[in-house]
Formats: sequence, C-alpha cells, structure tokens
Amino acid sequence: MNGLRVIPTWHGGRERLYVCHPDGRNLAWYDRETARVHLLGQDHEEEVLQALSPFLTGPVSVGPPPVPTPAELARLSLHPDDDLAPNRPGEALLIALDRDPGTARLLRPDPRRRALTAELTVGEALDRTDGAGWRTLHSIPLPGGDRIHHLLIGPGGLYAVHSLYAHRQRVTVTDPHVALGRRAPAPLLRRVRAGADRASYALTAEVRPVLVLVGASQVSVPAPPREVRVLTDADVAGLTGQGGVLKPADVEALHAMARDRNTWSRV
Repeated sequence: MNGLRVIPTWHGGRERLYVCHPDGRNLAWYDRETARVHLLGQDHEEEVLQALSPFLTGPVSVGPPPVPTPAELARLSLHPDDDLAPNRPGEALLIALDRDPGTARLLRPDPRRRALTAELTVGEALDRTDGAGWRTLHSIPLPGGDRIHHLLIGPGGLYAVHSLYAHRQRVTVTDPHVALGRRAPAPLLRRVRAGADRASYALTAEVRPVLVLVGASQVSVPAPPREVRVLTDADVAGLTGQGGVLKPADVEALHAMARDRNTWSRV
C-alpha cells in the first residue's frame, strides 16, 4: 500500500503519531511514551510499521489498542482534514505568513507577526495545562473569516480565549473598548464576547470569554467588563485553578465535538 500519512497529535499531554490511509481512515497510532504501536486492524501491520520507521528510535510492541471510550471513538472517526486538534497556536497566522511573508520594514513591523507572538505565548501556556485534566484547541476557524484563538475545556468549564499583543504598552479597558498606549480605543470586547457566544451555540454549552493581554506594562480596568475576564499572560495558568463544573467524561465529549471542523460550520 502506498500513500500512508503519519500525523502527530497530542493526547493527555503525550504525543501520538497517527497512521492514516489515503482515504482518511486511521489505521494505527504510535505512543512514544509506551513505545507501543496500536493497530486498529491486523491487515496493514507491515505497511504501518514501514510508514512509522523514520520515527521509531528503538524496539516497539505491536498490538490492538485498549477498548476506546466513546470520545475516542468519535475522534477516530474524524477525517484528518476535519480534525482541528493538530492546530498549533496561531495556525492561521503561520499559514498566512508562510504564503506571504511580506516585506521587512524596521519602522513598521508586520502586525501579523506581533499577533502571532501573542497567540504563541498564550497557546504554549494553555498547552501546559493538558495533563491536569484540561484540553486546548487553537485557531478554530469560524464562518466569515473570524477565529477563536484558543478554546480551553476542563473541570472549570469552557473558555474562549482571545490573545492581544500589548508589549510594553499601557492598556486601558473600558467596556467595550480596549486602548493600547496612545492609540484610539477599539471595541475589541464585542468581538471577544461574540466569539464565546458562537462557541456556546456550536457546543450547546456555556463558553466564557477571556481576553489575555500579552506583555502589557500596565493594565487599567476602571470597571469590570460585562462577562469578559481580562488577564495578562502571567495570569493564564489561573484559568485552570477552578473545578466542579465538568466531569472528565464531559470534558472528553466536548473536546471530541469541538475538534471536529464541521461543528463550527454553521455558527
């Protein structure tokens, strides 16, 4: 068989390499930590091991996977092109910059690169919570060209997180406006709330909006904004300090739903 694809993903804080048939079906996955190749069928063992050979660093065991949970069954049924879990923080910006790097301008840096820095900073902080029962998805595309920068799902509920580059700038938040330095205020909180509302509609669950200011020198919030939680990048880990809202099975079920691109096609 030719054309098997190897796709890296993260599950429970551990890297897995999925081996996919050209038609999108999953044939197996390799768990680096346990050095085991889990075959979903015995028909393609030789081809699977051949596809994985560049990634194997020593002897591995081969056999059937453990009995999957309902959430894992839903994930395994996804076509790789519809699976948002492999998205990196800032995935859409990374693709856009790869296609059109733009010109080097020292006086006016490309704003996409600053936005990417913010999404990478927040995304990496959120990814570190994965082993504590939380799941994070990045760069979720929405109809109309907008995105949810990060979706955090865990025992404390669901959060739609928007990252904003504010390096060495004073930030003033007066609902719905956000002002960076001396720039004119922009009604950013409307966009942050709208993203959370669209996520709530798609997942039929409450999703709370969060704005994270990355690198701000000072943050002024004269009055708490309606619904939106305003944090700095140093405070991101605090989002996961709460629990008692979702059970582990609910977290996995919502994560399985959210990682399916089709979930977001009508919001």
